[in-house]
Amino acid sequence: MNEIKTFDPNSLDKRKFYQLLTGSITPRPIALVSSCDINGNANLSPFSFFNVFSINPPILVFSPVSRVRSNTNRDTLSNVKQLDEVVINLVSRDSVHQVSLASADYDSEVNEFDKSGLTPVDSAIVVPYRVEEAYVSFECKVTSILPLGDKAGAGTLVICEVLLAHARTKIFNEDGSIDPLKLDIVARLGGNNYTITNKEGVYEIEKPISELGMGVDLMPEEVKNSKVLSGNDLGRLGTLTKIPSEAEITEFRLERTEFLNLSETELHNLATVKLEDNKIEEAWEILLYNYYN
Repeated sequence: MNEIKTFDPNSLDKRKFYQLLTGSITPRPIALVSSCDINGNANLSPFSFFNVFSINPPILVFSPVSRVRSNTNRDTLSNVKQLDEVVINLVSRDSVHQVSLASADYDSEVNEFDKSGLTPVDSAIVVPYRVEEAYVSFECKVTSILPLGDKAGAGTLVICEVLLAHARTKIFNEDGSIDPLKLDIVARLGGNNYTITNKEGVYEIEKPISELGMGVDLMPEEVKNSKVLSGNDLGRLGTLTKIPSEAEITEFRLERTEFLNLSETELHNLATVKLEDNKIEEAWEILLYNYYN
């Protein structure tokens, strides 16, 4: 039986609930944030509470979380309150161990560039350094700092507008799009676990944007309630605008007589194979082979 456990954040130990949040909300991209204080002392720290939140204006947001044990803040938060500029660098696999080293809780006077061995590079328009090893870096102005609470473990949203972006040419395809395999990005899981974008983990799903898919609700009952088709199978089938017509299925039956004596279950199993190959129209033709009889 697939039982459900329920957790109340108000009654569960905060570290336990932290483990639940960070272990389940995955993968999370990592912002390797370069900042400095008003005196120019550099700091480098990774944050996995991070993402892009707007295109125009281009907005990135990361969130330092106060230490659960001492309810104190990390140097990055102190720095952005003094100087409203940061560089957000993305983390690829070939520097992930150095980034992990930069996450250690060093004293504020320690320069994490030195500790991690990552290379500081002068930015074009902001004071904090870029990271030379990063495949993509964003020079940003901090536009807002939004505290989410005052208790231990509370986050603070640091809202950053991208002023300039830098990206290595090797991560781009010929059409100008970024190849996720060339970017080789690292993302955070729970505990000490990380993941990467590899060939097995990257696949394409065409979004029903230009034409609205029919959806699951408009499918024939024998398809919608199939004991063979999964929810993902139905999702693929629902991207077509309509099911094939009777004339189209009649023509298919005349051409493909090998399906003539197959059961509904056998037809549905064959359709799943076509769906795996992204042959959605042919999957529909197989599913509806006996539909108009």
